[in-house]
Amino acid sequence: MPLLERNTTGDPKGLPKVPVPPLKQTLDTYLRCVRHLVKAEQFDKTKAMVEKFGAAGGVGEVLQKKLLERRDKMENWVYDYWLEDMYLNNRLALPVNSSPVMVFPKQTFKDRKDALRYGAGLIRGVLEYKALIDTRALPVEFARGQLAGTPLCMEQYGRLFTSYRYPGLKTDTLKVQMNAASSPSEHVIVACKNQFFVLDVVTNSKPLTEEEILSQLEKITSMAGNEEERSPPFGILTSDGRTEWARARDILTKDQTNRDSLGLIESCLCVLCLDEPSGMKPSDTNRALLMLHGGGQEKNGANRWYDKSMQFVVGMDGICGVVCDHSPFEGVVLVQCSEYLTKYVAGTPSEAGKLASARKLPAPRRLLWKCNPQIQGLFAASGERLQRLVNNLDMEVFQFKDYGKEFIKKQKMSPDAFVQVALQLAFFKCNGKLVSTYESASIRRFRNGRVDNIRSATAEALAFVKSMTDERTAYSDSEKMKRLRDAINAQTNYTIAAITGMAIDNHLLGLLKTSKELNMERPEIFCDEIYLTSNQFILSTSQVPTTVEMFCCYGPVVPNGYGACYNPQPDHIVFCVSSFWESTQTSSAVFAKALNEGLLEIRDLCNAATKVAQDARGQGSGKPHRSGT
Repeated sequence: MPLLERNTTGDPKGLPKVPVPPLKQTLDTYLRCVRHLVKAEQFDKTKAMVEKFGAAGGVGEVLQKKLLERRDKMENWVYDYWLEDMYLNNRLALPVNSSPVMVFPKQTFKDRKDALRYGAGLIRGVLEYKALIDTRALPVEFARGQLAGTPLCMEQYGRLFTSYRYPGLKTDTLKVQMNAASSPSEHVIVACKNQFFVLDVVTNSKPLTEEEILSQLEKITSMAGNEEERSPPFGILTSDGRTEWARARDILTKDQTNRDSLGLIESCLCVLCLDEPSGMKPSDTNRALLMLHGGGQEKNGANRWYDKSMQFVVGMDGICGVVCDHSPFEGVVLVQCSEYLTKYVAGTPSEAGKLASARKLPAPRRLLWKCNPQIQGLFAASGERLQRLVNNLDMEVFQFKDYGKEFIKKQKMSPDAFVQVALQLAFFKCNGKLVSTYESASIRRFRNGRVDNIRSATAEALAFVKSMTDERTAYSDSEKMKRLRDAINAQTNYTIAAITGMAIDNHLLGLLKTSKELNMERPEIFCDEIYLTSNQFILSTSQVPTTVEMFCCYGPVVPNGYGACYNPQPDHIVFCVSSFWESTQTSSAVFAKALNEGLLEIRDLCNAATKVAQDARGQGSGKPHRSGT
C-alpha cells in the first residue's frame, strides 16, 4: 500500500487532492439546505437564480471549468480561498471573535514558584513536542468516527510553533518560518505584568532543562517587578480590530527599537503569559472568560500577544490554558498538543531538590519600546475596545451530567449527530425557528486539508423539533422517534459528504472567488439575500473531544449569534455556550437551559421507544406457543 507507506511520515503528498464536487450536486444541495429556512416566495426567486447559474453553457459551467483547472495545478485548490475568507480578511479583533481557547484543569499552586515551575514544565514540554514535529516522529493520525481508519494529513502540526499572523489594513498575512527546525537560537517570549521578555530556550545548541527554565522565569518575574523600567502595555494593541492594530503597528515600526522588539516576538516559538491573580472565583465559566479575553486591561488582557499562534497562560491563581490564533491549524491539533503538554507536566517529577544548573545562561532580556504621545493614545483606545468586548461576552459553561456518549451509542446513533440535533431543538425552543448552522468538518483526509461546513439545520431536524414542541398536534412517540432517526441520518449523511470533500460551502466560495479573479460581474446567485443570510451563522458549533480533563471554547461569529462548543465524554457532556449581552435575541443561560431540557426529553423518548420494543419482543416470544396449541 504505497499510500500508507508514504504517509507514515505525515507527508501530505501521499494523500489525494481535495475534490471539486459536481456543479449540479452542489446547487441541488444548496437549495435543499435553504428551502425550509425561508419563505416560499423567497425560495422561488432563489431557485430561479440557481437554475440560471447552473444552466448548460451558463456562468456556473465556466467557473466550474476554471476550478477544475485550478485543482489540477495546485496541491489544494480551496486552501488560500478558504484561509482568506474564514480568517485573514476578517477585520474583527482576535480575542473572543476568532481565537479559540483550551481551558486546562484548575491548578493548585502552593506559591509563586510553584506556578513558575508549572510554566517551566510547559515550555520544556513544548521543546519536546516541537522536536517530535521537526523530526516527523509524531504518529500519523487516522480518522475516527465516520469512515474511520483513513490516514490524515499532518502538516498543520508543522505550523503550531512556527506561525505568525501579521495584521494588515485590508487583509492579514499568515507567515510560517520554513527553516525553523534548523534555527540554532530558539526563544520564547514571556509576558509578565504587561512586560515582554526574551527567554532563550536553546544555549550552545542544547535545550534548557526544566530547572534552568524555572531559574530564568524567576529572574523575569523579578525584572517585571521593577517599576522604573516598566514599559506601557504594548500587548493591548494586538487585542484590537485587525485594521486598527495594523495602523498602530505601522506607527510603531517607524522606530528601530520597536522593529527589533517586534522581530523577536514574530520569530518566537510561543508566548508564555504569567498572569496575576484575577480575583475571580475559578468556576468553569470564569476560567473560560479569563482565557478568552484576560479580563480586560484592568486584569490580564494586556498580558497577551494575540498574533502569535500559541499563547500559554499560567495564572498565579491556578487559572491556566492556551489561547491560539485559529488561522494556522484546527482545534484537533490544539487538543493533541494541549493533551501532550498537560500529561508531560503532570508526569514530570518535581526538580525542586536538584542542584541548580552549573551552566552559565545568558540573562533573559526585556523587550524595549519607544513610545510617543500618539502611541500613548492608542493604548487607551485599544483598552476601551477590549473592555467593551469583555463586558459584552455572555458565557455559560455547563456539564450535562444525566448521560454521555455511552447512552447515545446504545441507541445506535452517532454522538456528534445526536448532539447536533439536540442543539437544533434547543435553538427552536428559544426562537421558534431554525437558522443556518455551522459545524466544522475536517477534510484532513486530503492533501493540506482544513475544514468544510456541515449545515446541521436540515429539513429532517426541523420536522423532528416541530414534533417535540408542537402543542396543537400530539405526535406519537413512535412518530417522534422516526423523525429523530431521520434527523440523525440526515446529519450523518451530510457529515460523510463533508469529510469526503462533497459539502457545498467551500465549493460555492471557490466559484465566487473565481468569478472575481475573472473580473466578472458578481453572479446573481451570490448577490441573493438568501445566499448572504445563509452564510451568517447564527449558530456556530464544533465538537472538540478531549481525553484529558479540559475544554475548548470560543465566541459567537455574528453579533446576534451563539457559539456552541461541546466535548462528549462517556457519562457526561461539557457544553460551552457563548453569545453577546448586547443582542436582545440571545441569552447563553436561556439557551443552555433549553439544551438541558431538550437532552432530557430526547433521552425520555429513546427510553420509551426501547421499552415499547422490549415489550413487543416479550409478547412476540409467546406467539409460537399460542400458534402451536
